[in-house]
Formats: sequence, C-alpha cells, structure tokens
Amino acid sequence: MRKRPTATYILLIINISVYLLMTVAGGSQNTGVLLAFGAKVNFLIAQGQWWRLFNPMFIHIGLEHLVLNMVTLYFIGLQIETLFGKWRFVTLYLLSGLGGNIASFAFSPGISAGASTSIFGLFGAFLMLGESFRDNPYIRATAKQFLLLVILNLGLGLRGIDIAGHIGGLLAGFLAAYVIGVPNIGRVPVNKKVLAGCALLIIFGLLTVVGFQH
Repeated sequence: MRKRPTATYILLIINISVYLLMTVAGGSQNTGVLLAFGAKVNFLIAQGQWWRLFNPMFIHIGLEHLVLNMVTLYFIGLQIETLFGKWRFVTLYLLSGLGGNIASFAFSPGISAGASTSIFGLFGAFLMLGESFRDNPYIRATAKQFLLLVILNLGLGLRGIDIAGHIGGLLAGFLAAYVIGVPNIGRVPVNKKVLAGCALLIIFGLLTVVGFQH
C-alpha cells in the first residue's frame, strides 16, 4: 500500500506534456492541432488512421478539460494502481481508452479527445471489484460511491461530452478488469475471465463494424 504510484504519475506527465506540446503548436482547441496530434475523427479512422483510436486518450481540448481529467485520474489512479498493480492499471487505462474511442467511432460523429474514456474505464474496474469482492466492506462501499459518481456524470453531463465514449470506456474497463484479474485482492474465477474476454472482443468487433457503416 505504501509503494509510490509511479504509473499514475507517468500517465499524468504524458497527458500534461502532450497538452503543453499542443499549446506550443498552436493551441489545444485549434482544430488543425487536434488533427495533427491524433484526435478522434471518424472519417479519418475509416480511411485507415487507426492510431486515432489510441491517441485521443492523451489529448485534451482546453485547460479546463485537462485539469478536470488529471485531478480525477490522480485520485482514482492512486486507488486502482494500488489494488491492481502498475501494469494491470496501465492495461486497464489503455483498454478502456481504446474501448471508449471505438464506441465513439461507432456512435459519435464529432471530433473528440480526452482521458475521460480511460477514466470511466477505471470507474468500471471498481464496479467489477464491487461485484466480485462484495464481502470486502471497503470494496463494497467504494464501489457504491463510484457507481453514484458514474450515474451523476452520465446524467448531469449530457451537454458537451461524448456519452458514447464514456459508456464504452466504462464497459471496457469493467470487462477488462475480469480478464486481467486482481491478485492483490483475490482470485477471479476462470469462467468469468473467459466470458469477459469473449464479450470484450465481440463488443470491440461489433462497434468497429458499426463505425465503418456510418
């Protein structure tokens, strides 16, 4: 529990560094800069620019967007990294961001970016803990808090945010948490790992197909 959350710090540094580079390049709200750094743009993804499903989780549109996401990432990252371990935490962050961006590709036509797809995936990982380790009073109480936070975020933030990306990230993080496991807490049954892994691959595949249909 006392180990430094180095993975959380590294992710924070990467996100902040990208924002500073975008600022120097012309501003993080400049459409040309967003395109150059790899924001999610559906027709460009359809043309083969697959990195736009990955890059957006490190890109932010404006200082307020960056600060809000980085504060959230810091506090949730401290907990998730401690519970899952560094590499599992990073895997959750990346898979959640990818899942959220694929969902956005499928259902949101506008340009988008931000670490919130990954952050919602970390919320989803905590919901997985609440389901799998409900006998642990700390896990159960914290999972309920995060469930309320997710509901409030989705219910009160309908304007100006990528709902599809957030829900996609949440679901990806929830399923990915079963697949990678939580050895620091306990054992996840193999059947749950297999089912979650299959569901994750199927959902990723179906959403990608839907995205190409638009």
